[in-house]
Amino acid sequence: MLYPGNFEAKIKFDKIRQLVAGECLCEMGRELVEKMTFSTNEEVIRAAQEETAEAARVCQVEVAFPAPSCHDPRPLLERVRVEGLFLEVDELVVLRNSLDALNAVLRFFNDKETKYPRLAARANAVRFFPYILQRLDSVLSKNGTIKDSASPALANVRQAIARKQAGISRKMQALLQKAREEGWADKDNELSVRDGRVVIPVPAAFKRKIGGIVHDESATGKTAYIEPTEIIEINNEIRELQGEEKREVTRVLRQLSADIRPYAPDLFPSFDFLAFIDFVRGKARFALRVDALAPAFNDAPGARWHGARHPLLLLALRGTGRDIVPLNLEINEKQRLVLISGPNAGGKSVCLQTVGLLQYMFQCGMPVPVEDDSRFGIFKSILIDIGDEQSIENDLSTYSSHLINMRNFVRLADARSLVLIDEFGAGTEPALGGAIAEAILNAMNKKDVKGIVTTHYANLKHFAASADGIVNGAMLYDAARMTPLFALEIGSPGSSFAFEIARKIGLPREILDEAAGKVGEERVNFDKHLKEIIRDKHYWEEKRKKIHQNEKQLEETLREYQHALEETVRLRKEVLKEAREKAREIVRGVNSSIEATIREIKESQADKERTRKARQTLEEEKTRLLEVDNEELLLLQRVEQLKNRERRKEEREKQRPATSRATRSREKQERATISKGDRVLLDHKTVCEVVNVSAKNVVVALGGLLATVKPERLTRIANARANESSREIPRANYSNYLETVDRARATFKAEIDIRGSRGDEAIQRLVAFIDDAVMLDVKELRVLHGTGTGALKQVVRDYLSSHPSVGNIEDEHVQHGGAGVTRVTLGI
Repeated sequence: MLYPGNFEAKIKFDKIRQLVAGECLCEMGRELVEKMTFSTNEEVIRAAQEETAEAARVCQVEVAFPAPSCHDPRPLLERVRVEGLFLEVDELVVLRNSLDALNAVLRFFNDKETKYPRLAARANAVRFFPYILQRLDSVLSKNGTIKDSASPALANVRQAIARKQAGISRKMQALLQKAREEGWADKDNELSVRDGRVVIPVPAAFKRKIGGIVHDESATGKTAYIEPTEIIEINNEIRELQGEEKREVTRVLRQLSADIRPYAPDLFPSFDFLAFIDFVRGKARFALRVDALAPAFNDAPGARWHGARHPLLLLALRGTGRDIVPLNLEINEKQRLVLISGPNAGGKSVCLQTVGLLQYMFQCGMPVPVEDDSRFGIFKSILIDIGDEQSIENDLSTYSSHLINMRNFVRLADARSLVLIDEFGAGTEPALGGAIAEAILNAMNKKDVKGIVTTHYANLKHFAASADGIVNGAMLYDAARMTPLFALEIGSPGSSFAFEIARKIGLPREILDEAAGKVGEERVNFDKHLKEIIRDKHYWEEKRKKIHQNEKQLEETLREYQHALEETVRLRKEVLKEAREKAREIVRGVNSSIEATIREIKESQADKERTRKARQTLEEEKTRLLEVDNEELLLLQRVEQLKNRERRKEEREKQRPATSRATRSREKQERATISKGDRVLLDHKTVCEVVNVSAKNVVVALGGLLATVKPERLTRIANARANESSREIPRANYSNYLETVDRARATFKAEIDIRGSRGDEAIQRLVAFIDDAVMLDVKELRVLHGTGTGALKQVVRDYLSSHPSVGNIEDEHVQHGGAGVTRVTLGI
């Protein structure tokens, strides 16, 4: 089920239809594009996705694929089925061209069951009748005319006409030549044809000189076109023969139509297949344009999308040379509803439309532009509330139309429904609208409805943070540059950046200060904390990515080093082996020489001791040459050390999941025993005290603030550990905290003078100065460091560039210190 009635226009699928239809070659394929519908049947969707994927491969790799370009012959078959009716020549040409296209497609898929199983199976089920194509070829020429050989009678008639026309041509040429000689016709005049008759053009003054019939005159009346009396009879005979030819052609066409008539019912499915091939080819070509693929999926409702892209936005940005920001999204049983918040024009509505459009395209059997590790689910119904549906005729306001949609959502949606709601609760008084929206969101959550909801309401963000099955999401925003990033981040709510956007537009500061006073410091601080959380999270995410990249690069370097070391050992072994062989040859030669010398010594009865020493010296030399080089042993030991290190790393990776499970089990038991007054760790970092415990949430005191968090984020700790962890954090009530902030604001100066300080001392003072400015929400700062050698300025600039709270740094104006002063703008 789809809701509302103009669903496709809402998600812009009507434009997708137009683009796919533009890729089709014939009207038959375009008709199937218009009939393409939403399906909830897993097998139907799977077949459509696989068929389109095969067609995409055909378009990419098969140069010889025959394009199914032809007119729709099915209306002609409807006519020929009626007894007594027959097809004209041009209609038979259309039928023959369609059969040629069908035959070419069927031949292409012959013996391709392994490569294109879905399309080949469809092609094998199509019946083709070569007899019909042969009959058409026997009657029609390649130029689309009736052949002379279509029947013996037609051949005789056309031969007779040709002989008569040849005789007329000779006689008319003779008459024209005579008229020229007599001066009755101009020398440059040639024979002409009027009403199917060959005539001679002569000046009007001489038209009585040539006996015959005047068939026509020129517009000026100066030239008359005369058929001479001598050829009137011949022309009449030709007219009679032409009539006979026409009757014979009609007889041939009737006979041909009669031969086709018995096969007409069986030809309809064949041409339906040709229409299907054009249709699936159009889908495939559009998929290649937007880098789409047939994703993995199952019957369960849900989504795990990576790199999802809106196809229309992708094409629009590609035309301007810009890149699209992909969408990453997951919807499952534990994360059923995603509540997206963030600034206006930050991409919330585009995100919503992307989800609706891609899910609808997928269930219509179209490939979708996502990464190949994405997975889709199947929803039985999709319900959307996007845009304004106010109606003067039906007495509907904007908010009334939204409420009618919400009523239908609550009534019709279930666990297999996907709901998409834009600007939830907007259009009425914020407090009341927010309360109604929260109640509706809770009702849908209880029914296990899946969906995406966008909003600006803070109460909905709080509700999503505490309700099971609902998760907050934020459209990221660069506060330093005041530009949206169009990226969705799941896990935390987004800020509307209302005051920042108003400040960027140029709204006066006094108006913004008054507005901040009216909305209350607590609300302003809440929004500010949201921005700080988003900023810090983005900062640490970037750090984590860099660490991951460095680790990956280090592992790659280690592999290259190990490979190079092993290669060195291998080459060294080969060199040493070759050297030892040469050494053995040398030793064998030396042995021969020594043996010869010994024989000579013995024969001369030389001293035996001298002979023994000579042999001993030889053996020592052999041993030295055949020893294994110590450097080779060292290299082998180094390779073995690297292998042992890799084995220890793999063993640690295997042991880590078991350790993590034990740790999680212990933490779960500790959370189950949390009670009022306990000291706990928030996210394993911050010591807090439990103020109140409810069924799903825990209220903790964090310094001078109270916070509501989920029990999963808390870990109970012993008092001794708590005292040790919190020794450096003095406890204070909320009123003392406000007094401290007020005193600090009264004494704080937005300028610090560090001239004459050493580098480390200057950094310590600068750290405290920046922290105070962040706490007091002071944006513009000045750092006086002087010019000097420039070393102190460089130290200050390096620190400020790496600080996550600093948005911009620049030299002060020359009239206020120039290069000796750095202006700092905080990006909080």
